[in-house]
Amino acid sequence: MVQTQSKPMTLEAFLALPETEPASDFINGQIIQKPMPQGKHSCLRGNFVNVINNIVESNKTACAFPELQCICGTNAIVPDISVFTWEHLPIDDDEEIANVFETAPDWMIEILSPGQRYAKVIRKIQCCLQHGTDMGWLIDPNDRAVLIHRPQKAVQVILIDEPDIVLPMPDFMGGLSYTIKDLFNLLKA
Repeated sequence: MVQTQSKPMTLEAFLALPETEPASDFINGQIIQKPMPQGKHSCLRGNFVNVINNIVESNKTACAFPELQCICGTNAIVPDISVFTWEHLPIDDDEEIANVFETAPDWMIEILSPGQRYAKVIRKIQCCLQHGTDMGWLIDPNDRAVLIHRPQKAVQVILIDEPDIVLPMPDFMGGLSYTIKDLFNLLKA
């Protein structure tokens, strides 16, 4: 008996599906539902979005968004944090921020959830880097580590046992000096 393979799903078909909770990514024709965020994940995401926006939003340099769907070629990615420089923000006809972001973020940040696999998250970061993202962070709250991804460069791993190492930031962050210790202090109550 000959089996025929079904056609891979298209981006258009994926975007026509009802939204899921938690959100789903669509990478290389596959739907990958994100895990439900837990306490440390939500705390880091919310607090770090505020840190970024407190530096770049008032002077219209950039803007950080939590859980924003971004279209990257034929993929739809929902980074934990997407940061767009002001000139890359999509604007609608009313001169407001658009609902649909048909471009990769300038900086994307993923926070590893318990039980989530590194390979799937790294694949997502690589997808964004291939479509114009300048820097991707993978934050691991359990190991207290940050993996810095950049196009055409080796991954840089920064661990909490080096608490005073300054985390690499995109240029638009204005030389912010933020250490891994500062990052994980965002978890303190």
